[in-house]
Amino acid sequence: MPLAIYALMIGAFGIGTTEFVIMGLLQEISRDLGVSISSAGMLISGYALGVAIGAPVLSILAIRSSKKRMLILLMGIFTIGNLICALATDYSLLMIARVVTSFAHGTFFGIGSVVATNVVRKDQKALAIALMFTGLTVANIAGVPFGTWLGQHFGWRSTFWAVTAIGPLAMLALSLFIPTDNGQTEVNLKAELEAIRQPKVISGLAITVVGFAAVFAIFTYISPILTTLTKLPESWISPLLLLFGLGLIFGNIFGGKLADRNLNLALVGSLVALTVVSGAYSLFSDNYLAMFVLVFLLGFAGFATVPPLQMNVLESASQAPVLASALNIAAFNVGNALGAWGGGIVIDHGPGLVALGAGAALISAVAVVISLVTMRKAVDSRMVLKR
Repeated sequence: MPLAIYALMIGAFGIGTTEFVIMGLLQEISRDLGVSISSAGMLISGYALGVAIGAPVLSILAIRSSKKRMLILLMGIFTIGNLICALATDYSLLMIARVVTSFAHGTFFGIGSVVATNVVRKDQKALAIALMFTGLTVANIAGVPFGTWLGQHFGWRSTFWAVTAIGPLAMLALSLFIPTDNGQTEVNLKAELEAIRQPKVISGLAITVVGFAAVFAIFTYISPILTTLTKLPESWISPLLLLFGLGLIFGNIFGGKLADRNLNLALVGSLVALTVVSGAYSLFSDNYLAMFVLVFLLGFAGFATVPPLQMNVLESASQAPVLASALNIAAFNVGNALGAWGGGIVIDHGPGLVALGAGAALISAVAVVISLVTMRKAVDSRMVLKR
């Protein structure tokens, strides 16, 4: 693979670490800042909503810009945002810092997906996207467990100091290995917006939102699930997040390879797997051996969906790849926010932690139905055209 893919992986590693490490530090942040677990969980929703807002706005502004220049600028925003997180002294400032950091997220992965597919052969496009996202999955196998351990032993702010240091390294790699380009000289914004208004693109974004809402309804609260329901000590959280990260890596690569062979099969199959795994959380949350397996499988099934979901939208909006790709990253994070928010409601006003798995299974089942309906409509449209 070209060195550009590995430069993108470094940036993805930093972004993945700062996005996911907070899940393992909810209890530390809650105690230190004097807020509830569900309020600490809203820091995840705030980040996700920042991605959802920032991705399309920055992507429109970036259409005429050099992709290389924009990627370096976005990692600069990432660095500043994490620095503010490390310096935050109260909940409000931390929330603001999380939102600032999130502005880099969607557009980085949006532009990065386009760059990744442009530097490889046609039959490697989904795999190239998967490899870029491997930086995010490696964050979960290395960055997040280490960041969680660091935060538990030296305070959660130390984690953000460590993450801040990744930014300059990523900027250097991007400047050295990403091909130089001059951006688009002519941009028809109306045509770009028209391309993403197609029904297949909109349904693809909806599948992404719903599918990842299911993942984050569970993953946001994985720490209290394991300590409260499974009765595991807090010291086990970091090793189990490592196990989750292994699932992400294998699931992400598997999803990318399968999507290059059969996109529809990869999309539906990964969502069905996610439905089954999610439901199992409500059935086996008191069995620590089963939970070890399910933590791995949640990572595998959840991130096996990423390459097919991203390719699904890219292929549906080929005339507006950067904007469509960034919007799909925004859709991932809208799903993250809705999942964290919905999970908080279930905990505070519903059946509690034990019901999160069943609720997530219902949500991912909806994503399966939307996928099947969209595919059926596409087949019907082709048959009409043949006539």
